[in-house]
Amino acid sequence: MAFIRNISHTNLSDKELVTLYKESGDMKILGELYQRYMELVYGVCLKYFKDSEQSKDSVMQIFEELVTKLRKHEVENFRAWLHQVAKNYCLMQLRTPKNLKTVEFKTELMQTEENVHLNGVLEKEENFRKLEYCIGTLTIEQQEAIRLFYLEGKCYNEIVELTGQEWNQVRSFIQNGRRNLKICMDKTGTVEEIKKY
Repeated sequence: MAFIRNISHTNLSDKELVTLYKESGDMKILGELYQRYMELVYGVCLKYFKDSEQSKDSVMQIFEELVTKLRKHEVENFRAWLHQVAKNYCLMQLRTPKNLKTVEFKTELMQTEENVHLNGVLEKEENFRKLEYCIGTLTIEQQEAIRLFYLEGKCYNEIVELTGQEWNQVRSFIQNGRRNLKICMDKTGTVEEIKKY
């Protein structure tokens, strides 16, 4: 890996260099700091991309990101922070459209768009009916906790305040309610079967 050489000339700690860079914006200081961890960044990129050229390019791209990112963030441990920055960069690159794999399908095996859309709508509607029915089978406390937690997005502490229940009770109602819902949804059949109840 000849393109990476540690040419550090200073005895300053990472933290001292980070502070100096934030104060001065001097690219030489940032370069000095980055040199210490280029191999680490290259290793992270290679792990994700499995391609040495792309990884080398990414090492340079990540350095360019650091120019602004390092000035915005409070960084206690530069090595650990940089490792996370490199990992996030790689994951974002892998999620870009050009990296997503596409599969060609045969048009004769596809349904028309109208059928697919209608089937999806009907299936969702049936699932909502099942869910409504199954929520109705829970105890009053479980129903209330499940509605507040899943449908209204309340946290445990908010539910405690709203219901006056103990924190452990709320947790129990949510866990047991979720388990009972799953059991009910699994064993409940079609909408026609629900109507019989």
